[in-house]
Amino acid sequence: MRNFDDIIPPSKRKEVEPPQRELREPMRVQPRRSFRFPYITILVALIVIAGSVGAMFYFASAEVVITPDTQNAPIQNSFTASLGSSNALSFEVISAQKLAMQDVASSGNTPVTTSASGNITIYNTQSKPQRLIATTRFASSNGLIYRIHTAVTVPAGSASAPGTVTATVTADQPGSSYDIGPSSFTVPGLAGTALATKVYAQSTQPITGGASGAEPIVDPTVAASARSALVSALTPALMDAIRRQVPSGYILLPGAATTTFQDLAPTAASSTGKASLRVQGTVTAVVFPNQALAAAIASSTPSMAYQGSPIQLATSTGLSMTSLGALPSTNSQSFTFSLAGTAQLTYVVQTGQIAAAVAGKSRSAAKVALTNFPEIKNAVLVLHPFWRTSFPQDPSAITVRVSAPK
Repeated sequence: MRNFDDIIPPSKRKEVEPPQRELREPMRVQPRRSFRFPYITILVALIVIAGSVGAMFYFASAEVVITPDTQNAPIQNSFTASLGSSNALSFEVISAQKLAMQDVASSGNTPVTTSASGNITIYNTQSKPQRLIATTRFASSNGLIYRIHTAVTVPAGSASAPGTVTATVTADQPGSSYDIGPSSFTVPGLAGTALATKVYAQSTQPITGGASGAEPIVDPTVAASARSALVSALTPALMDAIRRQVPSGYILLPGAATTTFQDLAPTAASSTGKASLRVQGTVTAVVFPNQALAAAIASSTPSMAYQGSPIQLATSTGLSMTSLGALPSTNSQSFTFSLAGTAQLTYVVQTGQIAAAVAGKSRSAAKVALTNFPEIKNAVLVLHPFWRTSFPQDPSAITVRVSAPK
């Protein structure tokens, strides 16, 4: 039997209920991490450092950059060059040819049979005159035969100043194949004798007028206009061609080239009622070894006090050559000319001597050694890596670079 004292109202139950135990999650204890030495990081760093040091040594270099001394020499003087001379100023003759054509209207054909003709200069290097009879043959450089029809006597001369006479030659056969540009000639009748190299000839203008067969008829006004256009197109092309013919180590001066234009016989064009007008241009030039010419100029300029060091022309700009007579032929033994203007002369740096002079020396000692080279205007010494203080003992390990003169 319950009594009322045993009944606890719900509102009071929380106060009298025994306190319950609070449930808590057990605390997780973090495991203690053990310390590891960063072997991999240090290894990578060492590899990078070793690679960098190795690259520095691999790309180590020793270089000397030279600016050569340059002088401007005003010149107004005459010079004589000899063909193929190895000890003095020499010269070479070079040439180039170009052909241009244009189709124009024609008005039918006309039969023609003519032989080409033109003037040649005959040279005699003997100490006595040389008489040549009428019909004496002259062979061009490409083997074509021409004859004089009037006897001539070539004055006596020498190798340096040959006697000369001008004569008219006519092709041995008709036809346009005998139309040629400036050429050198030999005398076949003297072949095999001592005179073969002492009497020769040279043409400075084209030999033209040869034709055989039917030739298209072209209005003279139309032909003249077409020729003018062809010559205008050929002129720069010929100069570009002759510059490419200049041998290595030689120089072509302004005024040292002459250009001639030869009208070839017109031919029938592929188009009906058209004719092909053709103009052949020939440029002939005399060129000189650069260093030999520069030395001749320097020697003739007292203000330079030239001592014979290797020297060269930095450029042909500023100079003008005038031939004292006709330009030489391939048979000419000497050539006299004058030069006017200002020559820009640059001393030639012997790179092997420079490398040998600085080999094994410190930077400061190398600078002192380079003062013994008068051809050097300025020198920059470059050593890599940065801690390197001296040049290698082996000169071949040293790069010597010559910069353009300023």
